[in-house]
Amino acid sequence: MNEETTHLDLCSGIGGFALAIADAAKRTDRNVSTIAFCEPDKFCQQVLAKHWPDVAIYDDVKTFPRDFGKVDILTAGYPCQPFSQAGKRKGEADDRHIWPWVLEIVKQTRPHVCVFENVVGHISMGLDEVLLDLENEGYHAWPCIIGAVSKNAPHRRQRVWIVAYANSQSEPDGSQHEQRMVADTGGKRCEPSGTTEKMDQKGRREEVRGRELNVFTTSGNPNV
Repeated sequence: MNEETTHLDLCSGIGGFALAIADAAKRTDRNVSTIAFCEPDKFCQQVLAKHWPDVAIYDDVKTFPRDFGKVDILTAGYPCQPFSQAGKRKGEADDRHIWPWVLEIVKQTRPHVCVFENVVGHISMGLDEVLLDLENEGYHAWPCIIGAVSKNAPHRRQRVWIVAYANSQSEPDGSQHEQRMVADTGGKRCEPSGTTEKMDQKGRREEVRGRELNVFTTSGNPNV
């Protein structure tokens, strides 16, 4: 038997990510176990408890145990309402905006791989911050758009997926980030203080978003 790979699922819903990982593990002959869910909805909790009776269910990312320990894979379909084009798009001002707490759990558990899912409206609101946050924590993160139509569903239901791989040490890669910051400023080394840092961070965010939007526009998605 292969060594166990552990999976933590946040914003679990009724377990879509856990089902997908179990299927992938079976097809690739890997020993992958979902060891915990985090889901606030009571009905969803009942579904999770029925199909995964031995897996712990937490109810709030804001109170998730800080001493949970490390995991190999982390997944999260964090709430789309702050970014959805069908809503008011309040972004960080929406009380359902929980990405900062998801990021804290990433910092605590240091997974080797993260997979996140959200609506395509996230591309024009909040995605650049998510990508920058992940890079600052030592992850190489790349988004792509895959819709239900890709599995021959009769509707498009386009979604943005973010796959993030940890660097070899699975720790924040400050040296790599500094190298990228120098490159972004034309080779001029910038001191991490005051107005210079603010300008660098702003420029970095613009660079990340532009690079990732190139990926989206080449996908032929008219919603970008």
